[in-house]
Order: sequence, then structure tokens, then C-alpha cells
Amino acid sequence: METKNKRGVIVGIFIFVALLIFIIGVLTLGGQHSLLKSSTSVKAVFDDVGGLTPGNNIWYAGVKVGTIREIAFDSSGKVIVSMSIEDKNKPYIKKDAMAKVGSDGLIGNKIIVLYGGSPAARQIEAGDVLNVQKALSTEDMMATLQENNRNLLSITSDFKTISGRLANGQGSIGKLLKDETLANNMEVALASIRQSAANAQRLTSGVADYTAKLQSKGTLANDLVTDTVIFSRLRAVSRQIDDLSRSASVVVENLKDASSGINKNLNNPNAPIGALLHDEETAKDLKQTIRNLQTSTQKLDENMEAIQHNFLLRGFFKKKAKDKEKEQKEASKSQ
Repeated sequence: METKNKRGVIVGIFIFVALLIFIIGVLTLGGQHSLLKSSTSVKAVFDDVGGLTPGNNIWYAGVKVGTIREIAFDSSGKVIVSMSIEDKNKPYIKKDAMAKVGSDGLIGNKIIVLYGGSPAARQIEAGDVLNVQKALSTEDMMATLQENNRNLLSITSDFKTISGRLANGQGSIGKLLKDETLANNMEVALASIRQSAANAQRLTSGVADYTAKLQSKGTLANDLVTDTVIFSRLRAVSRQIDDLSRSASVVVENLKDASSGINKNLNNPNAPIGALLHDEETAKDLKQTIRNLQTSTQKLDENMEAIQHNFLLRGFFKKKAKDKEKEQKEASKSQ
């Protein structure tokens, strides 16, 4: 009897352990193993959860942080999603974090994705309601895709019309494709543009070289730009040139006035210049005076020649000639 009781107890314990293992396995496979861990319950209110079910996972930064505990409607018809966040992940999830409905992979199960949150905000607490981002539903995606298809069809039709006109030689581009003369002119214009670009490049290189020379120390251009002493001298020279030009202008004005005075007195017989030009007696007297001067000069030369040959002064002139010859020899030796 005791053996039967022992056997029944062992069987009962075995069945209990088997059931416990089965329940744990079911909870683990169903994603509910978090119920066995310490967690915090928070909520989020969605307009549409797109097939989300209790037991689906909650992800934050690509890491699973909890599971969905319950899904229910509120009085306004919105969906309240109760989430269990493991306590070890609470410090990383802030009160201003956002929640949205996503999917695990391309066609995987629906999940809740938490993101955002500022580092300065406090961590979540039990009963907090997180802000949500409206999920793009399948209907919205299909409507957008259909609208894009219509736009693509319109673009294709327009492109077909444009390509037909180009093929028929309509418009500027069509003429360019069909008219060989226009194409040649365009080629010549492009060649001119390339030549202009090359000239502009050479000009730019020349300016760059000149700028480099301005920065080279010791050159005249650099001295003109950087040396304040040279610049001050150039400024002084410029002022002197300006003063000289003013003086030249004054001289020219004086010459102009003198010329004007001479022109006025040319026909005046009482003026000296007029008398010389118009009074014959004065002209004859002036000629006679010049002839007398020439005669006097000739006689003076003859007298000087006679004096040099006079025996009283001959020694003096010889001595003077010797001194002059000596000075010329000394000058030639010094050279």
C-alpha cells in the first residue's frame, strides 16, 4: 500500500514538473517570458495598430525592451496599448520618447518601436502615456502608390509627345537635330566658347602670376605695394611734377601774352618792332650801325696783331703763349 502511495506521489510530481515545463515553454515561445521578470507598465494611444496583438515585442534602438501586455479600446474608439517595459531598460527610455507601430523585418510580426527622448528628461514610470507617431497604413501606401502611378503615366505621355516633336524636327532642339547647318553653327559657337574659355584661363593665369610677383620680396612691384618710403617718394615726385606742370602753364601763358603783344605792335610804326619792320630810315640806320661794328671789329683785330709784333710787348705775348702750352701739357698728362 505504501509502495502504491509512493508511486502515485512520484507520478504526480512528475506530471506537475512536466506541466510547469510545458507552461514555461509556451510562455517563452509566445513571447510572454517577460511576465516572469520585473517590469513597468506604460501605455500609448493609437488611431490604428495595423494588426498588433498582445505578446508582440517592443523595441528601442534595435533592442527588445519589453512586450505588449494588452490592447483595448477607449470611449472615443482609439486603441490603448498597454506595454510592459523591463525594469533594467527603464533608464534608457525617457518620458518624452515616441512610440510607433512597425514590423519585425519586411513581412514579420507587428511590433512597437520606441525612439527619441532627450537625455535631460526623466525615465519612464508606471502609468505614463507615451506620445505616438501616426503609422502609415496599407491603404495610405496604396493610395500614394496609385497617385504616383498616375503621375508617372502623365510624365510618360508628355515625354512621348516631346520625343515625337523632336523626331519631326519641331522646336529649337528638333531643328538642331534635323538641320545640319544649324548644328554646324552650334559647333562653331561651341568652338568660340571654348576659345574664350581658354583665353579667360590664360588671363586668369597671368593675373595669378602678377599677383605672385607682387608678393615676391625685392621686386619693384612688391616695393611699390609694401614699401611706404618708396610710396612717399613717388607721392612727392608726383607733387613736383604737378608743380612743374603749373609752372610750365604759367610760362606758356607768358609766351602767349608776349606773342600777342608782338602781334599787336607789328603794324604800329611807333613801336620798336614796328619801326624795324615798316620804317625804312630806321632799317638803313640799323644796317649802317652793323657795318660800322663789323669795320671796328676788323680794325681792332689788326691793332691787336700789330701790338703782338711790337718789340716792347713781344716778350709778354711769348711768355703768355708758353704758359698756355705748359698748362695744356699738364692737363693732357693728368688725363
